[in-house]
Amino acid sequence: MKYCSQCGQPVEHKIPAGDNRPRHVCGNCQAIHYINPKIVAGTLPVYGDRILLCKRAIEPRLGFWTLPAGFMEMQETTSEAAMRETWEEAQARVDLDGLYTMISVPHIGQVHIFYRANVINGEFAAGEESLDVQLFSESDIPWDEIAFPTVKITLQQYFQDRKSNSFPVHVKDIHTGIPKG
Repeated sequence: MKYCSQCGQPVEHKIPAGDNRPRHVCGNCQAIHYINPKIVAGTLPVYGDRILLCKRAIEPRLGFWTLPAGFMEMQETTSEAAMRETWEEAQARVDLDGLYTMISVPHIGQVHIFYRANVINGEFAAGEESLDVQLFSESDIPWDEIAFPTVKITLQQYFQDRKSNSFPVHVKDIHTGIPKG
């Protein structure tokens, strides 16, 4: 950020009084501009004993498999965002079973939230951001082609929890980058 969105004057990067980290501060109007993490919301859509995955048609990670998810919009809840993204990417309507994973990814300023969900009537198709959409059994998941660490963690946790039929909320942190390729 170079200029204040309140008054248009240049901003400084400094620690404001009473704060503990650098912020963009306007030297003219004293407005403090906070840059906060973005929320990615999605679902772990299940149909029978299989998981619905989307093959990405966009960067990052074009051609890799993911759970349907994306950035939350203003004026929507995390659950609404998760259901919207599932429709946009997989053309699937889902019933949510509740929050399942919340994974902080501080090095990219994101928090990924996944809800367990049931695909209504088994209908799905590739949306605009997906090259393909398929149901996978655990043994058929393309583990080496999973797009993001948060997706892999969520899938692995789900298959572990499914053995005991107990699905608590899992909160995790990732402090490493996204693989190249």
